[in-house]
Amino acid sequence: MIPAERQRAILAILSNHQVISIHELTEQLDVSHMTVRRDIAKLEADGRVMSVSGGVQLSESIHLELPHDDKMAHQHDEKVKIGQHAATLIRPHSTIYLDAGTTILEIAHQLAQRDDLTVITNDFAIAAFLIAHSDCALYHTGGKVDRQNQSCVGDKAASLLREMNIDLAFISTSSWNQRGISTPNEDKVMVKRAIINAAKTNYLVTDASKYGKVATFHALDIESFDKIITDRNLPASSLHDFEEKGIQVDVV
Repeated sequence: MIPAERQRAILAILSNHQVISIHELTEQLDVSHMTVRRDIAKLEADGRVMSVSGGVQLSESIHLELPHDDKMAHQHDEKVKIGQHAATLIRPHSTIYLDAGTTILEIAHQLAQRDDLTVITNDFAIAAFLIAHSDCALYHTGGKVDRQNQSCVGDKAASLLREMNIDLAFISTSSWNQRGISTPNEDKVMVKRAIINAAKTNYLVTDASKYGKVATFHALDIESFDKIITDRNLPASSLHDFEEKGIQVDVV
């Protein structure tokens, strides 16, 4: 059986199992552990599966994002710790981009005492907080309003980013894996791609509960990021895979 056939067989087996062990796959396919692990690595790189302790599962598909207010309570403690750590990485007098999202909002909460930064965001909640609590120079991208996520998306938002020279961008996602980040909202893709090109340094900021999920539109390859900031619930095997790709991961 050639690799492509084995990989199709693995996906077929997983369609009937929530999780299956490496040992079970070796028995069903009659191949070595090393062969199965190579096939899983290829499927994971393609965003089709996610490795778990001792086994593998299908990637979870995301068709809709939770509304902003629902996201606020989800993984809140992890988001606070991620935000606190991320804020320590911002150098004085930097121009930074804060992407839309409740994890990125926690970074904004750490900037209340800063007056040396220029902050660009497409998120209304972040802008409102910084208007009330910070003396940083502040720009909002404007653009098409995404009411559910309380942010702006689309080409109008992306066009402002294309005009900016940004030192450091903190980018969010609702789903990520070894391949990269994805979104169910096509209008977000051009914003993500515009900021990657506008910023000297790009950090992916996301809690680990979103890892292994995939949405309709692929936005950015994982190699687009200089660093990933996440929490300790990221599987150890996945952490190793990112480090092998030369991507630094800060686990908080």
